[in-house]
Amino acid sequence: MNLTDSKAKLAVGGALCGVVAVLLAIFGNPGNMAICIACFIRDTAGALGMHQAAVVQYARPEIIGIVLGAFIISVVTKEYRSTAGSSPMIRFVLGIIIMIGALLFLGCPLRMVLRMAAGDLNAYVGLIGFVAGIATGIVALKQGFSLGRAHETNKMNGAVLPVLMLGILVMILMGSSLLIASEKGPGSMHAPVWLALIGGIVFGALAQKTRMCFAGSIRDIMLMKNFDLFSVIAALFGVMLIYNIATGNFHLSFSGQPVAHAQHLWNILGMYIVGLAATLAGGCPLRQLVLAGQGSSDAAVTVAGMFVGSALCHNLKLASAAAAAATAETEAVVGGPAIQGKIAGVICIVVLLIIAFAGNKRK
Repeated sequence: MNLTDSKAKLAVGGALCGVVAVLLAIFGNPGNMAICIACFIRDTAGALGMHQAAVVQYARPEIIGIVLGAFIISVVTKEYRSTAGSSPMIRFVLGIIIMIGALLFLGCPLRMVLRMAAGDLNAYVGLIGFVAGIATGIVALKQGFSLGRAHETNKMNGAVLPVLMLGILVMILMGSSLLIASEKGPGSMHAPVWLALIGGIVFGALAQKTRMCFAGSIRDIMLMKNFDLFSVIAALFGVMLIYNIATGNFHLSFSGQPVAHAQHLWNILGMYIVGLAATLAGGCPLRQLVLAGQGSSDAAVTVAGMFVGSALCHNLKLASAAAAAATAETEAVVGGPAIQGKIAGVICIVVLLIIAFAGNKRK
């Protein structure tokens, strides 16, 4: 089953991912967050007790499903390779930084596209930063940046993350007493477990076969004028756009968007951080999950960094607050990052530039 030999097949794969996202949105996932890697890793970390933000704690079966879907399809198609490379600590730090940037913006690149398809103009502002971050990463790549080659390792080494995900799934199926679950807020909004798991498996398998990567699609356009990966993203966007227009969920505005803020500088800088870190790490958050599922220990280390990063964001109050309108009981909330998040964002940019231009070079 080869989906990468034509743009039409890639577009079909992207459209099917869009259908999965539509179903998850219909059956209960938060608004403009049908599937978000950063948000769902953050929720899962909360369910495991890694942070105590009560409104974002829920073990998301979609994350488990994406890893297992990539694992299963790679084994079936003989693409599973247990590999590991070099620079594990840099990859771990990049995972942490990706999460800090995503939670400054309030979403990963996947959610950025879903927000764009719902008319959220703040996401289009974030896209500016994302593209700029990827462009900076491309400059570093052209100057010889490299984290080192991956080499084949023991087959069980690459299966560690899928096994850990299975362990979380067992805890979900055994009952909520083993995990923390939000009673209100985004963490309390979710599709049924079986639908979320199956949806994640299908999404992960399709993402593995299409090589879906939000950072990679823009990188390929800039470097090689290649629009193959972009066709996957465009089809996903198109399906979600049609769904939002048909259901009345399309609202072209900066304000009133679910779990978002209109602090434009920090939307740009947040996604700049994600774009640059993802380019250096070799893939966006979704791509890291998929690569980890098909045996890459390098990607698994980055995913581990993302879990730790999500915990740091909420334990240290680095994540942005969502804007909210005034009610009879509460005042309006402008949203955006507090001073801690702004300082962390600046530090992340400095660290990324040091890694990119003073760090590892190809020999």
